[in-house]
Amino acid sequence: MSPATPAPETGGAALELLVHGVGGATPQSMLDDPRTVRVTGDGTAAVYRRSEDLDAEDHPERYAARPVPEAYCWSNLTSGDGTRALWLLLLPFMVVNLAHWMRPPAQGRPGLVRLYGVLVRLVALTLTVLLTAAACEVALDLTAWQCAGTPACSDAYSWLGFLAADRGGWWSAPGRRLALAALVPTALVVLLWYLSNRTWSAYEAQRPPTGHDAPAPETAPDGPAPAAPGAAPAGIGPTPDGLIPTQPGPESTPDAAGAAPAGPGLTAAAPEPAVLRPALGRPGFWYGRRLVARLRGAHTAAGFLTVAAALTTATSRHDTGARAAAGLALQAALVALGATVLWVVCRRGRSERRVDLRVERALVSWLPCTALGVLALTALHAGWSRPGWVSTGTLPGDAAFGALTLAQGGLVVALGAVALLLQRPRKDPRTALRGLGGPAVAMLACALAGVMSGGVAQRVADWLDGTGAGQGPRIGPPVLLSWQASVIPVLLLLLLAPAALLAVRTVLDARRLRPAVEADYDAADEPDPVRTGRIAAGRARAGLTDSAPVLVGVVSGATLLLGAASVAGAWASGNVPGRAFDGAHPAIAAAASAAQALGSWMIGFGFLLFVTWGRRAYKDASARRTIGILWDVGTFWPRAAHPFAPPCYAERAVPDLTWRMSTWTRRTGGRLVISGHSQGSVLAAAAVWQLPPATRGRVALLTYGSPLERLYGRWFPAYFGPEALRGLHRTIHCWSNLHRATDPIGGPVRVPAEADRPAVDADVLLDPVAYGRTREHPLPEPVLGHSDYQADPEFARRRSALLDRLLPAVPSRRDPNAPGRHGSSGRSSG
Repeated sequence: MSPATPAPETGGAALELLVHGVGGATPQSMLDDPRTVRVTGDGTAAVYRRSEDLDAEDHPERYAARPVPEAYCWSNLTSGDGTRALWLLLLPFMVVNLAHWMRPPAQGRPGLVRLYGVLVRLVALTLTVLLTAAACEVALDLTAWQCAGTPACSDAYSWLGFLAADRGGWWSAPGRRLALAALVPTALVVLLWYLSNRTWSAYEAQRPPTGHDAPAPETAPDGPAPAAPGAAPAGIGPTPDGLIPTQPGPESTPDAAGAAPAGPGLTAAAPEPAVLRPALGRPGFWYGRRLVARLRGAHTAAGFLTVAAALTTATSRHDTGARAAAGLALQAALVALGATVLWVVCRRGRSERRVDLRVERALVSWLPCTALGVLALTALHAGWSRPGWVSTGTLPGDAAFGALTLAQGGLVVALGAVALLLQRPRKDPRTALRGLGGPAVAMLACALAGVMSGGVAQRVADWLDGTGAGQGPRIGPPVLLSWQASVIPVLLLLLLAPAALLAVRTVLDARRLRPAVEADYDAADEPDPVRTGRIAAGRARAGLTDSAPVLVGVVSGATLLLGAASVAGAWASGNVPGRAFDGAHPAIAAAASAAQALGSWMIGFGFLLFVTWGRRAYKDASARRTIGILWDVGTFWPRAAHPFAPPCYAERAVPDLTWRMSTWTRRTGGRLVISGHSQGSVLAAAAVWQLPPATRGRVALLTYGSPLERLYGRWFPAYFGPEALRGLHRTIHCWSNLHRATDPIGGPVRVPAEADRPAVDADVLLDPVAYGRTREHPLPEPVLGHSDYQADPEFARRRSALLDRLLPAVPSRRDPNAPGRHGSSGRSSG
């Protein structure tokens, strides 16, 4: 990004804070200078300046004609070291977490809002159970039960020799084999707990600026919050879309963090009237420690209980006498702890009205520890000698996976019903899937988890059965997983129709746009068909983004129906699809066998693709950067539904930006324009929402290539819907947005003019800036699409206009001995 364009010579000191978008950028490229210095931050996220601007605060006279440029680089939060490629395996958890934030706007219906959050958290819990059950299927059923119990398989793998049933060793007893194999899924659950705890400390444990800790009257996202000291008077309640009336308080006092200090010529501002605080402006929105810790404890316990249930189910049919009594006691403990886990998950959701530092130690520590203790007792019980017990067939996995699939389908249907009720009072035609985006995405999360779980089980079964084919019973996963794999080719066939329609529509749109392109560039006299076609095709392809809801809806609906059909087929036939239709018409039998074979291959290929992509990202920086782009979009939101999802980088980035804007305006009394591109514009808007009113009055917002309305407004209407964006326009001093018709990500924010405030959106920028060769552009200009907005002259004009509209700088007293000033360390204050 180039900050070198002169700004107006009025208003005094000004800072331009640049925030890059998806994929990241270097401070050298953002500041257009190879000599940059980190002024505050660390190796993960930091603010940089050019070396010549390092002491800008000490010499404000140098910057009367231009702002001081700073670059906030946060790319290492999402695409740093190669081990983060392993986060691909957490993709279903990330997707279901997005569903939590996709609810329609609330119209004073806190009960439905709370129910929506509870249902999403229950869907997330089933994903943890499904992942653990898949690990149990691989370790307990396929390896310890089937392979170790089959001489041909155990002889082929020497590392299984001590478990082989035909060798009569101490570990050859079925229960002991299962108890030992249970260490694998238990270790997986421990790893997930460790990663969640570690990533919280590294990414999300960043408190908002001091002064935001005071409670504010509001309604929590999942229901009404109890009254707090300083709460609003009776009669002031929640307003549509979660906007909360806030009375004057610590945020509006001169001494609040980020408020402009009282200096010469500055009179303390009178208390402001009650304002509407959106959800993203709540003090505790970006600090969800309490809920994440509670859910981490519940999901960890659920994982341990899943392993214990697998052991108990396998041994209960062979228990008599004292063993049966002990087994019943363990089963009762499992039921009690399972009910406790459900109670914890269904409790109140996020608390955002203040920065909540409390953690319920009993739930966070004792619940998973107790579940682990019960698992240890279950393993001891499984190792109890049971004469005559022989491992034959498969463990009862079909019932478990079938129950999980039905539970997920029922929860998604219930979630859809709640979403429709929330959306009914006021329908916004721009909302994705008419408010059903959350349920659709939750269904996709379940489908992803099913594909990954089935892929692991199928590949391991094929590997173990490879040398024993024809020499004994076939080793294979539960029948239901084979049915689920068989519907994948059917799903892909169903997707061909909408994909073909979109492709045809894009071609037709490109042809339709050709006259408009020539008219925009006044090229009617000397048209260039090739040039016109490229520009029109770029605009048409950019429009495909608006068709994403159709594809998501088709995939989710088809997945729900095909999933129900696979459960019905598995339970009705009790056999894999290739054998279930043995007596049917030859064409039907052949189609079923082909679907089973193709689906098994595709589900295994998908899993291998995940593993291969992860290994490549570990070694290849460009591939790691691509994966980082995925997380830039998917992990913006806090972990509100699933604690094992990849960490939320915004819980580090938003406080960083809020602190930087607050401390700079407080210290210098100057103006500030925060300039955000792409995902950086979303971070910038979220940070501005967190500022106290006195600071927002000294801040301008410049967004370009911004998905604020096109992506976030449509898919997350409760937080970035029309009311929220219009409220941001009213509370910030000034805001301008730039967009292009060829940009597939950014677009207009659709905030109209109000009173003395002009419309936020500028006219659509021409891309490319020149149609053909001109004296100013002797070489053909490229179609930039989503990149390099600063190359357009309109960018500099808009930034200058924003600085002109900001209030003049306020003189402030500077202490030359204040800590953090530029010194031998080579850093300025942060």
